[in-house]
Amino acid sequence: MNNQVTKVTVNPKSITDDVLDRVNEMKENDGFLLPKGYSAENALKSAYLVLQGVKDRNKRPALEVCTKPSIANTLLNMVIQGLSPAKTQCYFIVYGNELQMQRSYFGTVAVLKRLDSVKNITAQVVHEGDKFEIGSDENFQTVVKEFQPSIENQDKEIAYAFARIFKNDGTYVDTIMTKKEIDQSWAQTRQKNNKVQQNFSQEMAKRTVLNRAAKMFINTSDDSDLLTGAINDTTSNEYDDERRDVTPVEDEKQSTDELLKGFQKSQEAKAKGVSNNGNSNEGKESSEEVADGQTELFNEGTIKPADEADS
Repeated sequence: MNNQVTKVTVNPKSITDDVLDRVNEMKENDGFLLPKGYSAENALKSAYLVLQGVKDRNKRPALEVCTKPSIANTLLNMVIQGLSPAKTQCYFIVYGNELQMQRSYFGTVAVLKRLDSVKNITAQVVHEGDKFEIGSDENFQTVVKEFQPSIENQDKEIAYAFARIFKNDGTYVDTIMTKKEIDQSWAQTRQKNNKVQQNFSQEMAKRTVLNRAAKMFINTSDDSDLLTGAINDTTSNEYDDERRDVTPVEDEKQSTDELLKGFQKSQEAKAKGVSNNGNSNEGKESSEEVADGQTELFNEGTIKPADEADS
């Protein structure tokens, strides 16, 4: 009697093709719009290549570990946000048996620019000694009144970080974080003892404040629940305090098309604050795991999983 367990490897080409079919169906039937100049087909081809090299912390291929639904939903989430791995706008990480996507700094900028009301975005780091003053506008919203960086302070400790979202109507929204708030945010991420936060603190601080700005801004926007739900879901992937049920679907033979048809409904629910509080112990353990060996590293201003980084 042969008791050997046969590994089931997900075919990424099959899933990417199914996701592309679903996207085309959404465009035709639901009026779903992709960003101008964005090619879902090219982004999925890039994801197809990247996925074959993604591994968990035990060096097991993600395509052998992750469930088919999580891979399909992650790819659809990527396309909805108009992101591409080829442009280092996003990267894939394994948590337990679930594939998830996280955005880079560039990815969050690209996503925010997708919102109808956004014209431009910037994020800046304030070092000790820089001239920095905040105040309030006529609506009593906190704004940056003055910021004068100095090259002499470039190597000093970070004091603050702020992001400014310029709106099409000529107004703007500022989000400001102290270094203590940034450290508290980093302490909640799943990548514990992350050396990136130490070695590339400026880039990581900008990314952190930009993510906070995005989370606060999009939930007050008039854009579709599909887009805002996808943005929120990706942002929450990084943090331990966000819980979701990642228990595998019992019937893994169900078609990817069936899985994807339920994606829009779930994303809309998440955008409206409806959470999935599953009671599965397996789901809880998976969501509490540290990123499976995929510690993100900056290389020439981009974020890459550890397996792609030089040792």
